[in-house]
Amino acid sequence: MMVLYSDPLCPLCHRTRFALAEKGIAASIRNSRTDPWSEEVSAAVPYGTSPVLVERDLVLFDSNIIIDYLDARFLQAPLYPSDPAAKAQLKLMLYRLDRDWYSLWDALSGLKKTKMATAKRTLREDLTVLAPLFEATPFFMSDTFSMLDCSLAPLLWRLPLLNITLPSSASAVDTYAKRLFERPSFQTSLTNEERAMRP
Repeated sequence: MMVLYSDPLCPLCHRTRFALAEKGIAASIRNSRTDPWSEEVSAAVPYGTSPVLVERDLVLFDSNIIIDYLDARFLQAPLYPSDPAAKAQLKLMLYRLDRDWYSLWDALSGLKKTKMATAKRTLREDLTVLAPLFEATPFFMSDTFSMLDCSLAPLLWRLPLLNITLPSSASAVDTYAKRLFERPSFQTSLTNEERAMRP
């Protein structure tokens, strides 16, 4: 069976688990904090970080690479559009999400305490400015669920944990987030640790 080594608190691992659940792919989820990796897996992952996907002799790391592989291998519930131009546009926005927001995670989570306040302010202000995009279509910049939604949901789920409250002008973001959180696949993707992040 396919195995995913996943940190139960990591938003990038959560993104990967959400994609697995959305596509209905059976996989054994192992806690990367407690389940030791085999020597073969350790040797194939130069950075020692999760998520890591293992399928027979194939070992993949990096959430985007893993999800790209899953989306190409399992055609149900596609996370990327089939049109090359639309797919490229989606990947450009995904690149921005990773560069602008996920890159702040160490500061947001307190690993870089001196930068925490700035990172929180950046995320709050960016979400507020982009709020109209969250109400223009049912999903983020699309009429159908996509990889962008898989990527945004874990960050939005963690806003209370980060003590980030959005202003009323960004209510569209909260409405969008609730819609994602109600999806059965999102509920399936949550670890016990993640469930505890919200009352």
